[in-house]
Amino acid sequence: MNVLFLCTGNACRSILGEATFNHLAPEGWRAMSAGSQPTGQVHPRSLALLNREGIAAEGFHSKSWDNLPATPDIVITVCASAAGETCPAYLGPVMRSHWGVEDPAHATGTDAEIDAAFMATYRILRTRIEAFLALPLAELQQDRARLKAELDRIGALLP
Repeated sequence: MNVLFLCTGNACRSILGEATFNHLAPEGWRAMSAGSQPTGQVHPRSLALLNREGIAAEGFHSKSWDNLPATPDIVITVCASAAGETCPAYLGPVMRSHWGVEDPAHATGTDAEIDAAFMATYRILRTRIEAFLALPLAELQQDRARLKAELDRIGALLP
């Protein structure tokens, strides 16, 4: 099962989602990330955070949804629609769910405050990914309507 974490720039949130999911996922499940308008680089604070959390941070790059290594089965958008940010609409016959999270790349303040914004984003995504992976995945692969309902429910979870 391939899961795509999608946002606009593919520099922070979707990268954190991809890395965290792959760090925690069972055999046969794989995440990737992309952006509708990739920035061209991964935010250095995202990579530093992953390293601090013991998650492999090598090899990530900001990429377009036009160049995916596999076809996604599930697309999870992570843009923060509550903040007026427009989520890209993935075109294709896949299951979609929205897990909106504020973009830490727009955080301002001291280094500690900006790092805290990145950590808050990571914690939200990790909480949701852990809840996703705690589901009876083999059973839900056969019941797509229930899987969609669970993904949507998880999209509102906070740590």
